[in-house]
Amino acid sequence: MSVEDRRVKRLPREVRERQILDAAVRVFSEHGYHEASMDEVSEVAGVSKPMIYAYLGSKEDLFAACIRREAGLLMEAIAGGIDVELPPDMQLWMGLRSFFEFVGANKQSWRVLHRQVISQGGPFSEEVLAMRSRAINLVDALLVGAATKKGVDEHAQKSTEAMAAALVGAGESLADWWLDHPAVPTQTVASWLMNLVWMGFGDLVEGEVWTPSEH
Repeated sequence: MSVEDRRVKRLPREVRERQILDAAVRVFSEHGYHEASMDEVSEVAGVSKPMIYAYLGSKEDLFAACIRREAGLLMEAIAGGIDVELPPDMQLWMGLRSFFEFVGANKQSWRVLHRQVISQGGPFSEEVLAMRSRAINLVDALLVGAATKKGVDEHAQKSTEAMAAALVGAGESLADWWLDHPAVPTQTVASWLMNLVWMGFGDLVEGEVWTPSEH
């Protein structure tokens, strides 16, 4: 082991892993999974390749670890930004704003979570699917709670999970669009989605349902 590696090894493991993952997210974001090299991750992280393998395993393991960490950070940011004491519309607004604030501050993270994982699929998608499920459950719980307080019937409450899934999908698509239009302010993007969905969600919570007219 080189003198440099011996020095690096003195750092706490969690600090070294964080440094490696930070570098990996940057490299995977810029080049994609297949084009990214462990040599570049090593160079950006400032550690040798053997140390990367020792700490986080193969390139596949490293990519999976990046997805897992970034998904966790995203969900923490969303959940942490919601004040459950506020009315449902403000809870949803705070959650959307927290989501877009995270994406805006962590564009490389979102590229890995959304664009790179979609292009790779396979086992990597399991982590993102788990994240999406958590997000859907979070929104669904908010809507069910609001609907219950309004005395909405059971049939309407059951539709909230589907609506929550639609909202999460819309948020992902808008965030992906936003990567290519970074000049749009965070608050503006979040308000677009809020206005798009809450008009419908608000009626749903109130028990008002649209039906097609008879012809």
